[in-house]
Amino acid sequence: MAQVSKNARTGSTAHKHVCSCGGDVKMRAVFQSGKLRNVAVCENCNRRERRPKDFDL
Repeated sequence: MAQVSKNARTGSTAHKHVCSCGGDVKMRAVFQSGKLRNVAVCENCNRRERRPKDFDL
């Protein structure tokens, strides 16, 4: 049986992160202290964390 390319695989979905307030968590690029940083932001309460999994705690 032939192997399937990692880019052709189906059925994989990204984990959806949710804040404790019930809002969706999105990644955004923010310019801070002269550097471009990726920050996870809750759309509902505007809480900011470094990584989306920090909202799961």
